[in-house]
Amino acid sequence: MSSMPAYHNRLSVDAYLEGERHSDIRHEYIDGQAYAMVGASDRHELVVNAVAYALTPAARSRHCQLFSSDMKVRLKIAGQDMFYYPDLLLSCDPSDRETYFRSRPCLIIEVLPESTERIDRREKFVAYQHLPSLREYLLVAQDSRRVEIFRRDNGWVREVIEAGAVQLDCLGAALHLDDIYRDVDAPNG
Repeated sequence: MSSMPAYHNRLSVDAYLEGERHSDIRHEYIDGQAYAMVGASDRHELVVNAVAYALTPAARSRHCQLFSSDMKVRLKIAGQDMFYYPDLLLSCDPSDRETYFRSRPCLIIEVLPESTERIDRREKFVAYQHLPSLREYLLVAQDSRRVEIFRRDNGWVREVIEAGAVQLDCLGAALHLDDIYRDVDAPNG
């Protein structure tokens, strides 16, 4: 959910991390530049919460850590440091326990609002593929019942799921579309 650069001077990684600890606005970081994040819609947040709720029991049973929205993932690509805030990330590596970020997630999930879909599909997807630990990348539509999964073991070929469930190999669990969309499909009461 990146937007405009928040700072014009190059920031060190330490300055960025310190600034994020005290900022009311989240920023993603790409090679010395911080980019303010835009806010999310109610549908977006309902979908993120539903996915987190559905996956938490499996994550706990495998001693993994599941984070939604406020945990950064750190990447280093061609000498450039990057920090993104995925909508959800799952880390099952017991040595991946930095306080403010993870660097070895096995699963990353982005919920797709129209405003950031291009970034999630291209920039972030390309960047995330540089994480050796990443096994699966999930794109979840917020305005239709559609999930796309890209798996390292399958050469990052897109699989589209529009009914039933998506199997998450990293977690050894299925994520049912009914669970993802229950709150946004419910009639207004």
